[in-house]
Amino acid sequence: MSPAVSPTIRPLSPADFAQARPMLLDMGFVDDEAALAGRFPAFCTRPDWALLGAFQGGQLLGYAAAHDTGPDLRSGHAHRTAKLHDLYTHPAARRQGVGRALMREVETWARGRGLRYLYWYANLHGATPAYVGMGYTPGDEGQEGYRFFELDFGVENTRRPHPERGQ
Repeated sequence: MSPAVSPTIRPLSPADFAQARPMLLDMGFVDDEAALAGRFPAFCTRPDWALLGAFQGGQLLGYAAAHDTGPDLRSGHAHRTAKLHDLYTHPAARRQGVGRALMREVETWARGRGLRYLYWYANLHGATPAYVGMGYTPGDEGQEGYRFFELDFGVENTRRPHPERGQ
């Protein structure tokens, strides 16, 4: 294992696109590179998104992207949720604490917004073992090839299921 680094975590800015671009492409599912370049500056300033970068000496080591989905139709803000879309660490910086530092900052962002839940899906091959190594526990739920992770920032006994469900 490589020695741990102490990256500086900060919001990404449009000027960071040149360093972020190869990471975004490596994550996959990019519909169109020109459209990605056009979207990136707007996502850097959207108040409902956390687009965070881990830097050391001006070099981007990884990034995280999370989205606050806003109030729920039925429960308002009581069960407001965010989805972690991306957590990426440059291959040369893996197993050095970069992902863990980014996840801590995503959790801080979620708590600061008063969110109840943060969830994500992780592929079974590289991502699930990485999250487990960071101390996260996957749920039994999932979809083919992915595990489901969820953090509940609320008090468990405040859940109020519909009384007729018998739960």
